[in-house]
Amino acid sequence: MCGIAGLIYHEPEKRIAGMLRAIEHRGRDDEGVWTSSVIDDEGSRVCFGHRRLSIIDTSTAGHQPMLSQDRRFVVILNGEIYNYRELRNQLESKGHQFRTESDTEVLLAAWAEWGEDCLRHLNGMFTFALWDDKERALYLVRDHVGIKPLYYANPSGKPKFVEHSRQGAYAPGIIFASEIKSILAGGLVKPELDHESLHQFLTFLWAPDPNTLFRGIKTVPPGHFVKIHDGELSVRQWWDISFDEIEEGKSEAWWQERVLETLDRVVKLEMVADVPLGSFLSGGVDSSSIVAMMKHHSNGRPIETYAIGIEAADLRYDIIPDDIEWARRVNQQLATDYHEIMLKPQVAELLPKLIYHMDEPAIDMAIPSYLVSRAARETLRVMLSGMGGDEVFAGYPRQMAMKIAGAFDPLPQLLRRPLMKTIAQVLPGGKPGKLTAPLRNAKKFARSAALDFENRYLGYETYFTDDAKSRLYTSELREALKEIDAYAAHRTYFARAKDAAPLNQLLYVDLKTFLPCLNLMTTDKTSMAANLEVRVPFLNKEMLELAARMPPDLKLRGLKRKYILKKAAERLLPREVVWRKKAGFGAPIRSWLRGPLRPMVDELLSDETINRRGLFRPEEVRRIIDANLSGREDYNLQVFHLLNLELWQRTFID
Repeated sequence: MCGIAGLIYHEPEKRIAGMLRAIEHRGRDDEGVWTSSVIDDEGSRVCFGHRRLSIIDTSTAGHQPMLSQDRRFVVILNGEIYNYRELRNQLESKGHQFRTESDTEVLLAAWAEWGEDCLRHLNGMFTFALWDDKERALYLVRDHVGIKPLYYANPSGKPKFVEHSRQGAYAPGIIFASEIKSILAGGLVKPELDHESLHQFLTFLWAPDPNTLFRGIKTVPPGHFVKIHDGELSVRQWWDISFDEIEEGKSEAWWQERVLETLDRVVKLEMVADVPLGSFLSGGVDSSSIVAMMKHHSNGRPIETYAIGIEAADLRYDIIPDDIEWARRVNQQLATDYHEIMLKPQVAELLPKLIYHMDEPAIDMAIPSYLVSRAARETLRVMLSGMGGDEVFAGYPRQMAMKIAGAFDPLPQLLRRPLMKTIAQVLPGGKPGKLTAPLRNAKKFARSAALDFENRYLGYETYFTDDAKSRLYTSELREALKEIDAYAAHRTYFARAKDAAPLNQLLYVDLKTFLPCLNLMTTDKTSMAANLEVRVPFLNKEMLELAARMPPDLKLRGLKRKYILKKAAERLLPREVVWRKKAGFGAPIRSWLRGPLRPMVDELLSDETINRRGLFRPEEVRRIIDANLSGREDYNLQVFHLLNLELWQRTFID
């Protein structure tokens, strides 16, 4: 697990050192730089930089950037190719010879053998940059679902091609890195707020790929690669998930066996490492099943686990079952080497640090994710996580809410809309007490239940509606964004999956948006801030393809979410653990906004600050804050993200 950075520019070696310093936290074991000879008439060179966290082949033989034996290809890899040993055997049978035990060398040989087509052979989590010196082509590649991030910018707007140049010209080139702060450290891109991405960010609390909050800086989308050749930049998709081959006619018991077999196989595959590894443990079915499978392959050694809990006083506004009691129970069942952390951060001091590492405003789950990663790094370098189980097997409440709301569809629209609107208006939003969470969820359900299928789901993922943003924006910003559809990316994915079953449509859209842009990005940035690698077996290519062939009613059976996974997990865990109420993974920000964060809210979201930014109307920001504090509305996430947005602007834009 590493950090990568590079650029095509004249005298790039003067910039790469600063870019690597910006991502030193991603790999403190080694640093490497490679620079090509001049590639065009303007003096452009290719420069690759690498920060290494040694996981597989920790010797100096695994040093990067790595060159192929004929020196045609140069690669820098962030992540792991889990099936590299199988690929190595295939490639050896074709005559390839290897000097190291690293997956990076296998990747080089695979590209030399199959070219771009090698990507379909890979099973892993990765981003990599590869330079083909013969073809004068640069490739920036991201894994199937976007477990690892990769950003790029093209300061000129488009790679320049010079007609009179024999080889073409790349200047002013391309710049890329694992984190945006590394691109900024290159000094070629000025940090500016992208207003279209802001419009999306306020809607979802994140911006869909390829957008970022920085103007001119894009992500390589999951399952895609960017190719720069002869001065032309193209973005191509190399992997997508399909629900076209649902396997009907198989028994429930048959599917349980397939789930257990696949989970066992991918966990074993993702335990490959030459350093100590363990697992996060929430006490939920996802992480607990992974720990149970790890135990099968640990040669009798206890699995080292880390859990994080929340103080009871902080749950006053978040009436959810605390994970920690369940984690303790699973620990007793599986006899792990158990470590427990209670969430007591100095949150006002922690937020600016998190935002720096995230490259964007932090979400609530970033806080516990960073703290538990930091604790785990004291003894381990690699952790397995249960992330992805909800996206693969339909574990989110909004997926169940869509099914419930569908029961109201036979009612005429003239009756449905006013009924739901009245319910939403009557229900309180944020009062403390035992009914806090149910009332909050019921209110959100009612706001969108009367809409059509697609807009209903988008409504469940929305925090600032178009009307709310219109009230929030200054007249200038409102005018600039009036033609921008914040939901455009989601609608594209709905259109792609229109022939799939309704539930699979939702899973597809989440797999392309919510999962990589929020959950995976947060997990990567917070764990790498602690110099820790996190692996996610539920998002292994084998598990994804199994779930895609599965009948939808095995994922959501009645109102039982992740049904088939839970039925399978009954063989591994106590039934009460398997079927416990979902707790979620986040921080008690509703309590913190009324406690340790309140002075920061008053200062950073003051009328003076809002006016100075020139984006929002201060009276509307104050109305949102006051309505949230009074309990009339649950605007906690909205307030938290307005706060984080201001901190982000101070960190990067100012």
